Formats: sequence, C-alpha cells, structure tokens
Amino acid sequence: MINSGGINSGGIDGGARGDGGADSGGRVDSGARVGTHVRTNRARWNEISDEYQRLNGPQIRRQAFTGDISWGLWEIPESRLRVLGEVDGRDVLEMGCGGGQWSTALVRRGARAVGLDLSERQLSHSRRLAADTGLGFPLVQASAEAVPFAEASFDIVFADHGAFSFADPMRAIPEAARVLRPGGLLAFSHVSPIYEVTVRPGRDSPGTRLIHDYFGLRLVAEADGLVSMNLPYGAWIRLFRDSGLIVEDLLEPRPPSPVPAAVQSDPVFDGQAVFDGQAVFDGQAVFDGQAVFDGQAVFDGQAGEASGGRDDEAWARRWPSECIWRLRKPVR
Repeated sequence: MINSGGINSGGIDGGARGDGGADSGGRVDSGARVGTHVRTNRARWNEISDEYQRLNGPQIRRQAFTGDISWGLWEIPESRLRVLGEVDGRDVLEMGCGGGQWSTALVRRGARAVGLDLSERQLSHSRRLAADTGLGFPLVQASAEAVPFAEASFDIVFADHGAFSFADPMRAIPEAARVLRPGGLLAFSHVSPIYEVTVRPGRDSPGTRLIHDYFGLRLVAEADGLVSMNLPYGAWIRLFRDSGLIVEDLLEPRPPSPVPAAVQSDPVFDGQAVFDGQAVFDGQAVFDGQAVFDGQAVFDGQAGEASGGRDDEAWARRWPSECIWRLRKPVR
C-alpha cells in the first residue's frame, strides 16, 4: 500500500461470514472473515490516525484552507486533472474522508458535502479541522459496504485513496452506485494492481519483479497492519458494468519529472539542450554512454536513488503506481 498523502480509511461491514487468513505471500484468502477485516482496519486506523495526521498535516491543512485539492501520492491538482468537475451546488459523498480536507475544500467550493469514515479517531480529526476552518459538514461513521443513505442521494461519490482502498470492492462499488443519482459521478483513486503484485512480503514499496498472483488480488495484508483491497483490471471493469456504471476514464498519474537546472538556463541547439558538454535528447541526458531518465540514472537496468524523493518515485515514472477511475451512472 502507498502510505502517504491522500490515503484515508475505509472498511468492511462486519456482516459476512467465513474465515481464513494471510498466506505466506502476504495475501489474505478471499474467504477470510469479513468482520475480522473490519475490526482490523478500524482498530489499526484508530491507532495510527494521530501520527498519520501529524505527518500529513501541512498537505491536509493547505488543501482545507485554500480549496486547492490534489490527487494521490503525487499531489496532481484537481484543477489539472478535472476528475470531479463542477461541484458547486452538488450533493457530494466522500467515502473514507479521513481528516476531512477534501470535503472541507469542496464545501469551500460550494458543494454540500458529507464525510463517511470507519474510524472514529479519523472523524475526530475531521471535526477538529471543521472547527479550525469554520466549515462544517455532516460526518458519519459507517462502512463503505453498508452506506446509511437512501438510493439516489448524491450527485458525486468519490474517494482519494479512501474507502475503496480498504473496503471489499464487490460490496462497496454497488453501494456507491446505489446512492448515486442517475447521471451521477463516481470517482476514486487506489493503488495500481501492477504496483500491488511487485511488492515483496513485509515491504511497502514496489520492485521490478512480479511477486504475487495478479489474478488472486482482492484482500491484501499490508506491512503496516492494515488490510487493503484491489482487483485485476478486468475484474474492476466487470464489477463496474454489473453495478450499472459506465467507465468514462482511467487515469494513471505519474510524479512530475524534475527539470535539471542547467536545462532551464543553457541554450538549445536544433532542439537539443546542451549543458556542461552533455547533450539532452528527448529529455534523456547521456553521460558516458549511460542514460538518465527523468533525473534517475540507470545502471544495468536499475534506477539510482532519487535525491530527496520517495523510494518509489523513479518506479512510478516507468510503471503505474496509482489509478483514478471516473465512472458515470447513466440516465435511464
């Protein structure tokens, strides 16, 4: 799981039956007791909420106080992606609202927002933020798999690494579709299935080898003690179709590429920037026969460490680390 920035809590309703546990590869048997996962995720989010909010406090407060919201780990602005579109006057449900920064920002933009989260500790941070900003909205503690709202209650249902990352999608997606009005939008981000199958047991960053069973994706036991959810791409699409939703877009954001300072100031000849005697061809700098891609040196197929960035930043420029689905409930 990507454990930074936009990830908030969600969970599984405790009504399903069955038992099971994690296998040696870190995956959880799809027959595992659902109530166990609810208790695990709720308890774990309650434990880590304060530290999570402290670590991500600057980003959370910036979004809440400015209304300038951004998606995912790489903080790609909504103003650039335009996933949600116009929210003024819309009824909006955030599934897994965490500290409440997204819903607060949307209220600032004229939305009638409601925040839902499984963790009471996360909701306490939402209430604190509402007190600080003076922008309140309803907060509901509930599972994303048993949403306590009537059919056709919302124009937009969304999450940025929220409940759809921690609730069983086979139950959460139909619930989201149920509470959407005809013509309504469902938009959410989650970790890419490709990222998921490369994470080694006990780690929380991706690798360059396929480790896990792609077709066995559903419940994932994370190194931080949470249980997250994912599906193969085909399973996601069939689930959307069976829930009466139409796929409008699938975005796969990448971290912005660093621009070498020398490229910004040195002359360009015939489309090639030249600095310190080195030529840059189509954004690739060549040093002694070795290429640098987006500021990452590649040696024998291995990327050098990013200076000042996350360990997975270079990885995420080559392969998808996150997905953002944009789905529509058709007007019948």
